[in-house]
Amino acid sequence: MNPVTEVDAYTELVAQVQELVRPLVPYFSGGRARVRLGVNTAIHDDTAAELEAFARPLWGLAPLAAGGNALPDMELWVRGLAHGSDPAHPEYWGEPADRDQRIVEMAAIGFALALAPEQWWDPLSGSERDRLARWLRSALPRETSDNNWHFFPVLISLGLDRVQAPYDHSLITARLERLHSFWLGDGWYADGPTERRDYYVPWAMHFYGLLYDTLTGGDRFKERAARFAGDFVHWFADDGAAVPYGRSLTYRRAQAAFWGVLPFAGVDVLPWGVVKGYLLRHLRWWRDRPVTGPDGLLSIGYGYPQPALAEQYNAPGSPYWSLKAFLPLALPKGHAFWTAAEEPPPASPAVSVQPYAGAVLMRASGDVTLLAGRQHHPWVRHGAEKYAKFAYSTRFGFSLPGGTLGLEQGAHDSMLALSDDGGAHYRVREEPAAPQTTADTIRSTWRPWPDVEITTWLTAAPPWHLRTHRIHTGRTLHTAEGAFAVDRDAGTIPETGPGHAKVSAPAGLTGLRDLDGLREGQVVDCLPGTNVLARRTVLPMLTGHVPPGEHWLRCAVLGAPAGPEAEMAWRQPPTAPTLSAPPAPGTLPAPSTAPSVSPVPGVLSAPSTPPASRTSSASRMSSPSRTSSPSRTPAPPPTDSSPRTASTPPAPSTPPVPPAPPTTGDGT
Repeated sequence: MNPVTEVDAYTELVAQVQELVRPLVPYFSGGRARVRLGVNTAIHDDTAAELEAFARPLWGLAPLAAGGNALPDMELWVRGLAHGSDPAHPEYWGEPADRDQRIVEMAAIGFALALAPEQWWDPLSGSERDRLARWLRSALPRETSDNNWHFFPVLISLGLDRVQAPYDHSLITARLERLHSFWLGDGWYADGPTERRDYYVPWAMHFYGLLYDTLTGGDRFKERAARFAGDFVHWFADDGAAVPYGRSLTYRRAQAAFWGVLPFAGVDVLPWGVVKGYLLRHLRWWRDRPVTGPDGLLSIGYGYPQPALAEQYNAPGSPYWSLKAFLPLALPKGHAFWTAAEEPPPASPAVSVQPYAGAVLMRASGDVTLLAGRQHHPWVRHGAEKYAKFAYSTRFGFSLPGGTLGLEQGAHDSMLALSDDGGAHYRVREEPAAPQTTADTIRSTWRPWPDVEITTWLTAAPPWHLRTHRIHTGRTLHTAEGAFAVDRDAGTIPETGPGHAKVSAPAGLTGLRDLDGLREGQVVDCLPGTNVLARRTVLPMLTGHVPPGEHWLRCAVLGAPAGPEAEMAWRQPPTAPTLSAPPAPGTLPAPSTAPSVSPVPGVLSAPSTPPASRTSSASRMSSPSRTSSPSRTPAPPPTDSSPRTASTPPAPSTPPVPPAPPTTGDGT
């Protein structure tokens, strides 16, 4: 889509907020304090779920009001605030308990009061104001999950400050200090004392931090956000799509909330036209997706309604977190963000290594692929699929299992699936350990069984990526390794044979080549509703088996837009890379079932030897500086003579983060 004028862009965003919020109106309760969108199957109670559906639209409505725009049906929210905070009213929201979902939604109300008190506070009577302030204050001393949740009392306090309601400020000081302890460096936070560095970094840690700085006159969070922007640009494809990765993907548009909070906070690390482009392209990308039902309500899912994607904490109103992307509407129309011409994404390197995230991101033909090797989250539903697959793609997404039996139900795209019962049930990587990054590679080790240890190297070679696995096994294993899953609805052209499997379809071309020719290719029809972008997919795979002992499996994986360039790339795969020496087998602790304490993150160092040539003439699709490699002879297994590992990281600037106390969850 061509860039639009500043007036068109402003009008476009106003219309999107109204379009998203308007369908909620018929679902307000009689007392206006509850929004009942359907059956709640989340871990929190129905009252909290109905408060969530009431409060989350305020993430978009408050900026709309702060920008001087008229708010249709505003009285619904005003009456809801009065009645929901009144203990004597039948629709009272209830007192927040420790780690209560109510605290999450109270933050949205605090945000609304901070941005536009004339809309949400001034219309209340004196007694209604007193009750609302008392109810909000009751959340401040409550225990929260030890992660981004510490920001929720902070946001509540911003609303109380704006309406001059008293509270104990020492409670907020302690929260802020804990949040600062999650800072890692180079723009990155951890989401608590864990290995998670997902979208909660931009849409929570940075978003809330910038709100706090802007509304209190600080700059500590602003300096960190400026450093993060340079990494985050690599998570977005040229068409605006963001890499689908991690939990809470049903929040959709919130993936771009960081680009909206930058102008609000005045963090001009990039030209406003570039920032504007990242935000608007992303919002338009979502407008082309069937993410609402016939009633206009946002659905649980990602690229389409997909309840299987939900986390335990997702209720019918959860997707309205999307409205966090519309914060620039709080700015006047004359702000430089609105007057700047929208710009396309600037040229960027084909490969971006991000050690704190444990990721290598690569760009080819405008698409982005994330190679993952650090993060994990076993508590959330489908945590292995959301964090621990080898690759995540803006074009092909990723898949969830539709069952536990066989490859069709497993939908094991971008994974090495292993079976010890003849191929009936498979295990995959769930918790990568000992991650290390080099100039183009992420390495980690994982244990699907106590007597099976696998070290995996993932190497970027756009438009390909290379996978190398060293397997130490005490049992015979059937192996099945997947490429990307591709939409099959418009027809597919499969190709299989010894050592390769490929599918070409209008949605893209994807396939694998076994660099040692040891495995057989096949194409699997995955169960419908397993992929987060396409409703029905096929999956190219390489299958084989290994007896007890040490084994090496190596393959090259291609994912690209269908067409002559992709076909040429397929005919000229890269060679196997030269890799760093792996850890000795059996030297790693067994994986735990609980989130681990985050170690000091790695710091990228220059390789001690030049990387081996591993790109073909097909690299001209995205990386003309890479040279052709006519040879397809696999390189020997990694040896100690060619180390290319990350350097030992320095000590952090803050004390190590202690383990979090036990919790039933950390969702928002």
